[in-house]
Amino acid sequence: MSDISNSREKLSSRMGFLMLSAGCAIGLGNIWRFPFIAGQYGGALFVLIYLVFLVIFGIPVMTMEFAVGRGSGKSAAKSFHELQPQGKKWHLFSWAAMGGNYLLMMFYTTVSGWMLSYTVKMVHGDFVGLNPDQVGGVFGAHLGNPSALIFWMIVVVVTGFGICSGGLVKSVEKITKFMMSGLFVLLIILVVRSITLPGAGAGLEFYLKPNPAAIQEHGLGTIIFAALGQAFFTLSLGVGSMAIFGSYINRDKRLLGESLAVTGLDTLAALMAGLVIFPAVFAFGGSPAAGPGLIFVTLPNIFNAMPLGQFWGTLFFVFMSFASMSTVVAVFENITSFAMDKTGCSREKSTFINLFIMIALSIPCALGFNLIPEFELFGRIWAIIDIEDFILSNHLLPLGGLVYVLFCVSKMGWGWDNFIKEADAGQGIKFPVILRPYFTWVLPIVIIFIFIFGYINFFS
Repeated sequence: MSDISNSREKLSSRMGFLMLSAGCAIGLGNIWRFPFIAGQYGGALFVLIYLVFLVIFGIPVMTMEFAVGRGSGKSAAKSFHELQPQGKKWHLFSWAAMGGNYLLMMFYTTVSGWMLSYTVKMVHGDFVGLNPDQVGGVFGAHLGNPSALIFWMIVVVVTGFGICSGGLVKSVEKITKFMMSGLFVLLIILVVRSITLPGAGAGLEFYLKPNPAAIQEHGLGTIIFAALGQAFFTLSLGVGSMAIFGSYINRDKRLLGESLAVTGLDTLAALMAGLVIFPAVFAFGGSPAAGPGLIFVTLPNIFNAMPLGQFWGTLFFVFMSFASMSTVVAVFENITSFAMDKTGCSREKSTFINLFIMIALSIPCALGFNLIPEFELFGRIWAIIDIEDFILSNHLLPLGGLVYVLFCVSKMGWGWDNFIKEADAGQGIKFPVILRPYFTWVLPIVIIFIFIFGYINFFS
């Protein structure tokens, strides 16, 4: 095993590992989805429950993914092959893990293209002087333009694989450090601007002070499930997206501390995004429960009403572009590594072939907002993006998380002793072995609960 790990290309620094892992986690899931989910489910109460689930649920699973990656020295394409007991079939999951990363990018590249497009629109002043209905019309016109959606999707794909083709250290690590540093600098500037707006106090209270009325409005069970799902999905767990970065680091740091650091950065970004959005929404009379349109309709209207609104709007969408592109680069690094591990091909060949594959796979999502008609199934209206997200979020991510947990705690898999030996190699915080019964029994049951309750919630 050590020979395999030693031959693996390594990141040049711990900071590079943290920035790349956090870049994978910090994306539209917590910068876009977290604020509008928090807004829909009562603000502070949702946030509090979400933070609890990050600690008791997300961090252990992330540590297990890191351990599988570092212990095998491979991506999800080959990690189970290296670690599974002889004769076992855990390696079959590698196909689902690889499929999950492709599936995520099949719609994520289109939405990332929206961020780049809106950055350009803000720079050009396309929203200046528009009333709220006209701002909403801009977003509707954008979704209805297949050429524009495909163009921006291709820009995202070419940029992402272009960065990956330059090499792990010289390009992926270097550029991710820049994007993540820029992201947090922009966040700090935007937070200061937002919380100093007249009337921002109401937004801060909504976001930071738990309100029991949210339980009456939404039901405690619904809020808990929404927070549990967000905690799981925001960390990109379940399809080996984190395992790859474990394969790129040395054994000088214990993995629980690394998981805490990555989760901390991810959570900080999500919480700061809320501090940008909610004070501004309340200061200008917007609705925190605006849903997905919070970013593309509500906020452009707010920037229109804000002094120097074009400047602040441009900064905001540059920040959103950095967040989305950091995830694209990290997942594309996963996809690049899959082909390299499976076939032994060069990085250049893998990125070149995957570039065209990814463009082809992403086109249906871009066309699903205009040329490909929606259809009704199970009493719901579905677009292509809904189907892709449903398969990933309701199936591959929770079931993949279950596979990683069972693989690390079961004698039929890698096993607890091997997992602990890898997780605790190096210096830092030890994994809490006293909680082994929780990791062996409770954690798998919680994941199964997420899967089952997701279906109950869907059909109800």
